[in-house]
Amino acid sequence: MRKLIVVAAALLLSFPMAAQDWARQNLEKSPRHGEWVQIKHDNRTVSTFVVYPESKQKAPVVIVIHEIFGATDWSRSLADQLAAKGYIAVAPDLLSGMGPNGGKSSDFPTVDAAREANSKLPDDQVTADLNAVADYAQKIPASNGKLAVVGFCWGGGQSFRFATNRKDLSAAFVFYGPGPKDVSTITAPVYGFYAGKDARIGATVPETTEAMKKAGKKFEPVTYEGAGHGFMRAGEDPADTNPDNKKAREEAWKRWVDLLKKM
Repeated sequence: MRKLIVVAAALLLSFPMAAQDWARQNLEKSPRHGEWVQIKHDNRTVSTFVVYPESKQKAPVVIVIHEIFGATDWSRSLADQLAAKGYIAVAPDLLSGMGPNGGKSSDFPTVDAAREANSKLPDDQVTADLNAVADYAQKIPASNGKLAVVGFCWGGGQSFRFATNRKDLSAAFVFYGPGPKDVSTITAPVYGFYAGKDARIGATVPETTEAMKKAGKKFEPVTYEGAGHGFMRAGEDPADTNPDNKKAREEAWKRWVDLLKKM
């Protein structure tokens, strides 16, 4: 019996939902309108979470690209927080159709399963999905025509890469993600948010900075000392014990919102 209890507990902790109850609870308390829409292109359908601000004026759109864990409760909660600041948040589940029985992120049995599938997504498919989502976003009646992209972890790298493929972006925000090899086609300013205790990604920042400088592109990276990779999520997780993650999240959030206002 004891062995069964241990196994059951381990399985429970492996589910994305179980680890993010606090994020789901924040979503459930939100007064804002959030909805799932199905965006079709070619032979794919991208399930996308859209949250609207409580405003009578048209607003900019921000595409939110999830972490390597897929479209979790936290990624949707982050989209809702963005809407609270006056932006239309459009958060595609890029694992749409890639889950068990053609399902999406929430259909994977474990975090590891979602992570593995996400890491194998073809770049061309991701770009096509994001372009379809951006095209949809530009047609939202409540949009004022301004479009930005933000990504976290794996999504941070994808937001940087999407900036090389999309000319109508007003800005790209990269949270602890690597830069692409070729930055020559980027037209939007790129703003980086990095963790001081993230050797893997931190080691790429100088090279990316130099590449952007040589190409004449705007790139403004900021590193938050003491914070670890994923601090935007960890910084609001009640179970996280690193105070530097919370501090980094607060500072990065303020910087991000200030930059959004200047688009």
